[in-house]
Amino acid sequence: MALPEQLARSAVPVETGESGPSADVAFWDGVAVEGSTLRPVSQAHWNSRGPGRVFFGWRNYYGLAHDKEMCMTFRPELVALDIDGTLVDPSDQQPKDIYQMVRRIVDAGVPVVLATGRAWHGTQEVISWLDLPPGVAVIANGSIVVEYPPPVAIHEVRFDPAPTIAQLIEAAPTAHIGVTDGMVWRVSKPFPPGELSGDIRVESVEELSARPVSRVVLRDPEMADAKFNELVAGLGLHGVGYYIGWSAWADFVPQGVDKAQGLAKVCAKLGVDRANVLAIGDGNNDVEMLQWAGRGVAMGDAGEEVKAAANDVTGRFRDGGTIAELSRWF
Repeated sequence: MALPEQLARSAVPVETGESGPSADVAFWDGVAVEGSTLRPVSQAHWNSRGPGRVFFGWRNYYGLAHDKEMCMTFRPELVALDIDGTLVDPSDQQPKDIYQMVRRIVDAGVPVVLATGRAWHGTQEVISWLDLPPGVAVIANGSIVVEYPPPVAIHEVRFDPAPTIAQLIEAAPTAHIGVTDGMVWRVSKPFPPGELSGDIRVESVEELSARPVSRVVLRDPEMADAKFNELVAGLGLHGVGYYIGWSAWADFVPQGVDKAQGLAKVCAKLGVDRANVLAIGDGNNDVEMLQWAGRGVAMGDAGEEVKAAANDVTGRFRDGGTIAELSRWF
């Protein structure tokens, strides 16, 4: 099948082989072409076609394509990895094949930087599982950069939490409020079992509001996700950005703070150009990171906004999407 006319001028082959078995659907680097209709598909989908695929790329279409120059010259000098949904599943299971893949990257001498919404203790658990060498991690959605071991915050952005907490309490008076204060969690009341780890201190709302912090968290396990998302979107907070996570959870950080901003600090420290960064993630808090990196890859489980921000989309987590992308380079 010929590439549709509107793409023909900028299309370049990035991987070639015999055409696939379908006579009426062609697969072009993660996008199914049916006549002149284009639709993005996940890597898991087009990998299921089996061997003998033909892929083409084109610039600036859904952020999924590569041009020939990138495919010939890109070599990751730093790998930035989200944790939840990219390295571990929702139940925090740690697949052995991901551990083995990360070891290949480490053995190649390329820094692996975890970029996560987790606080330090939850991040440290994954660093230990992966047996990462001394390095740097971006935590709390970019508001803290930690060098380890021993863990030391080498960059931290704090803000006055009082106005945000006051609005959250007014909008959701029975919800759980937490703040990230360096390596410590301070909370208004205990969160559901297993959701927080490390040093956790229960304080009054007045105490939580009393000094600058790097993040405020709103958690309401009694509220339906749709209602929770609507509540957060309608708060109209000023000078504060937010990321909605899983199960009625939202992070509030200073405006402009995100994983990309944290990774820029890491790259400056290590002398790595962002054009040579490979980043993989699946959540809304990964959008800026995927846009910023030289190669940003969304997991197949990601939402459409995340996929649109990426250069490419790999397979779903359960189908080995993380391994599939990393294996291209290591």
